[in-house]
Amino acid sequence: MNSEELEILRKNLDKEDLLWEDGKQTAGKHAAEVKNNLQLKRDVSLSKKFSGLIIKKILSNDLIKSFALPKKVHGTMFSKSISGMKYGRHIDNAYMSSGRADLSFTIFINCKNNYDGGALSIESLNSEEKFKLDAGGIIIYPSTYLHSVEEVIAGERLVFIGWIESYVKSIEEREYLFDLDAAARSLLAKYGRSNEVDLIYKSYSNLLRRLGG
Repeated sequence: MNSEELEILRKNLDKEDLLWEDGKQTAGKHAAEVKNNLQLKRDVSLSKKFSGLIIKKILSNDLIKSFALPKKVHGTMFSKSISGMKYGRHIDNAYMSSGRADLSFTIFINCKNNYDGGALSIESLNSEEKFKLDAGGIIIYPSTYLHSVEEVIAGERLVFIGWIESYVKSIEEREYLFDLDAAARSLLAKYGRSNEVDLIYKSYSNLLRRLGG
């Protein structure tokens, strides 16, 4: 989203008559025990309108399409955390009523300087990284990773979250396909159409056909 769209969204979300609910209502049994935040009800007209807009932008982004191979973006919601709120260490459910969770994403709605704390912490096999992005920034990561949101010390953290069901379940297989696509795009940009590029795209397409589901 551009800065103008983000400003319109923030102003609408600040309206006092909006219906925010306890985030525990949309969490699994284990996650609910460590979850303390607010979420905008999904059936509110504003939520439906802007969720649809953001999903369209995600699905039209070439880099995201290449990296995630999205079959469906689902389970989206606006989340708000104020002083004292946090979301402890947890893992997302593999299957939700809206679809399978292969990848999780967070889009930061307000400026990172507007609140203290509230970093998104993601644990991979050998490391733990923390993220606080500028407004409009998106982080996409495997739903298989443990993650948490640190306590907000001051201010308000406003984000848009959701999940991606990919055509390819495997993290490694998506990485292979992403590398092939990136290499082909680079060669095409540097040298134009060639037999070599055609062969890479042939292999890419056939692998996607074989691995996808």
